[in-house]
Formats: sequence, structure tokens, C-alpha cells
Amino acid sequence: MAIIINTSAQEKFHDFTVKDINGKDFSLSSLEGKKVLVVNTASECGFTPQYADLERLYKDYGGDNFTIIGFPANNFGKQEPGTNEEIATFCEQNFDVTFPMMSKVSVKGDDQHTLYKWLTKKSLNGVENSKVSWNFQKYMVSESGELLGHLSSLKNPYCDEITDWLAE
Repeated sequence: MAIIINTSAQEKFHDFTVKDINGKDFSLSSLEGKKVLVVNTASECGFTPQYADLERLYKDYGGDNFTIIGFPANNFGKQEPGTNEEIATFCEQNFDVTFPMMSKVSVKGDDQHTLYKWLTKKSLNGVENSKVSWNFQKYMVSESGELLGHLSSLKNPYCDEITDWLAE
């Protein structure tokens, strides 16, 4: 009888390095100790006005204990056609976005970014399977890098589920 021992520890959010909107490495380990809201964004979506509430949430709660990171994605209705530079300009000019924005990624499909694989697969995150259904879906990550759950695009960023979590 063969005994198989799983020697690899469950990956955590902080184990990943992504690219920021300027193409520079952004180690998610730099966010240890903070609650993190991960949001896939798009500039030409009916939910695009959520940028304003994301920014308000970031200004009201962001700092040493909380941050938001946005991941532009063109997976739904081709609603994020721009380059990283165009996206950064759009976010700044239209919504005064100051929370960290990452480089455009794919949040589903064969070319799904590795972080989004972790966010959506229970076998990787240890919590839940989910599917990114549309732009502005929100994932909540604990200070220790564990996935806590997700909220649909229909939920405003300033909803009770998020503000109650941030007040804990």
C-alpha cells in the first residue's frame, strides 16, 4: 500500500506576485496584515460607476488595515478594450482612483490568471469554488491571506457585508 503525503502547504494570497498597472512586479506579500478586496474591473460596463464607491471605500477604510486592488479584465462583453496606460488614465480622470490597479488580466477561461485560479478553485484556496460571472465581482481576503468569500457584481462596494467586515 502506497502512502501519499502532501508536503506542499496550501497557497495563500500573499504567495503571489502580480504586475501593477505600470507593468512592475507587485508582491501580494506586501499586503500581509491588511484586509484586501480584490475586484475585476472594466471601463465600459454598466457597473463602471462602482469605481466611485470603491474609491470612497478605500478613502474611508484604506490604510494600514485595508486595501483594494483592481484587476482590469476584458472577459465580459469586451468592456475593457484599453491598454494598461489607457485604463490608468480613465480611472484617474473619471473616478480619481487612488487604490492600487494591476495590469489587465484574464479572470476566466483557458488563459485565466493564476491568482484568479486560486480565488475561484476550492482545491487551491481551501474555502470555496466560485465563478467570476461579470465585471466588478468582489473577493474578500483576510489579513493572513486566506480567502473569506466573494460578492457578486450586483453588490455595491459600500454594502453592509463589506463595511461590517471592515469594521470587525
